[in-house]
Amino acid sequence: QVQLVESGGGLVQAGGSLRLSCAASGRTFSSYAMGWFRQAPGKEREFVAAISRNGGSTYYPESVKGRFTISRDNAKSTVYLQMNSLKPEDTAVYYCAGRRAYSDNYYYRMEEYDRWGQGTQVTVSS
Repeated sequence: QVQLVESGGGLVQAGGSLRLSCAASGRTFSSYAMGWFRQAPGKEREFVAAISRNGGSTYYPESVKGRFTISRDNAKSTVYLQMNSLKPEDTAVYYCAGRRAYSDNYYYRMEEYDRWGQGTQVTVSS
């Protein structure tokens, strides 16, 4: 079973950048499709980025497209979320998610993931 631990959150000014990391335990990381979600206070958790198990396919919602980049290093069992041009509305707890995949697909629905990290807080000040 893969366990996920996020890191890299913090406080940043609007326009700044942060890189989140999600380290996975276990030996099967390369067979997992991964995603990032976020949840702001009083709001539902929403999709932020997804990447296929081999890294060949990625997907973003319009709200972050062009600003956020998801990547992975299977040798290090880690997935990253590079966040640029941050806005106050990006403030949220960011969660890493994973699921075993049998093809090089990505997934963007919460219910498609069965492994979740504990979350890391990102706060963007105006």
